[in-house]
Amino acid sequence: MTGLVLAAGAGRRFGRPKALIELDGTRLVDRAVALLGEGGCDRVVVVSGAVELAVPGAEVVPNPLWETGMGSSLRAGLTAIGGEDVVVVPVDMPWLGAEAVRRVAAAGSSLAVATYGGIRAHPVLLGADHHAGVIDSASGDAGARHYLRAHSHLVTEVPCDGTGSPRDVDRPEDLASATGDHRGRRARSSPGPAAAAAPTDRQAGAPGARRRGRGGRGCVHRWRYGSR
Repeated sequence: MTGLVLAAGAGRRFGRPKALIELDGTRLVDRAVALLGEGGCDRVVVVSGAVELAVPGAEVVPNPLWETGMGSSLRAGLTAIGGEDVVVVPVDMPWLGAEAVRRVAAAGSSLAVATYGGIRAHPVLLGADHHAGVIDSASGDAGARHYLRAHSHLVTEVPCDGTGSPRDVDRPEDLASATGDHRGRRARSSPGPAAAAAPTDRQAGAPGARRRGRGGRGCVHRWRYGSR
């Protein structure tokens, strides 16, 4: 199984590329690579763009079209990977758990997506047979959204409650609030750097949680791919 980290964005709302942001002394891009490795991926590819990246333990694929949106990063990553099943994560969700990666990879489906409180998020599995279709349809910031909607009958939803959180980092206050409120906590099912200080499912946008609009603090973006 191959893991794909979308890390090409400039992080304009944050003020710098999110791949380079450090959480507990570790860059988000390194946390994402560790997450996929702990989840069982024996190969990890990172798509870069706004800045050049050197990432130990991963292959770095540059995306010269990164400014056009996460769709171009997904296309670049899938093209580089070739005919292998891929688990996709964005670089700006540092509280995802390795157990979620394992569950999605073991779903027995060529298209699978993690859910938290019934809400679709990441990681997402894209089987090799679907790469061509995803590459053809991925555009702008939609990523694989259009393809997955068009093939919803083939998508397996994988419950991942309690494995970590799909909460993303959009602005500095997102990182500060999450780490401040949950410092010292560890995800029960997924130890290691990727799960440390994981927000709760309620904060992650599970049913009953207070939801915020796109770009709002601590959003969970449904079908969100990439770090823009």
